[in-house]
Amino acid sequence: MRSLAHGDICSIFVLMFEPAPLPTDWPRPPACLPHHMLHMPLENSRVCVAGLVLVRQRPGTAKGVIFITLEDEFGICNVIVWQKIYQTYRRAVISGRLLRVVGRLQRQSGVTHVIAEYVEDISPLLDDLVRLHEPTRAADQP
Repeated sequence: MRSLAHGDICSIFVLMFEPAPLPTDWPRPPACLPHHMLHMPLENSRVCVAGLVLVRQRPGTAKGVIFITLEDEFGICNVIVWQKIYQTYRRAVISGRLLRVVGRLQRQSGVTHVIAEYVEDISPLLDDLVRLHEPTRAADQP
């Protein structure tokens, strides 16, 4: 095994601690942006987010607009679904437990929203996760 020389250590240090440049082109589907990074893209950037549906709201005063709150392992994301998009992706919006949403980023009064352009129900991935852990769960039972 070769020992590390001073130059190698310096190179590793630079790679580990040099801040990475911010990408100019933000992730596009199917890559999803973690919710804690939604502050990084510019206003009106097209982003893809995914998460468990925590809340669906359709206030009577909102003229058919639906508000969805998604949660991933890093935080929450507010999604706004306009009526035309709702009509196109109705089944996913109503019954999806896990959604992937592509849309434009909007910031208003310190709150970040994703204005939905495309909504996909990816709930079957939850079923795969349960099946994957089925042997572990069976071993835990008496």
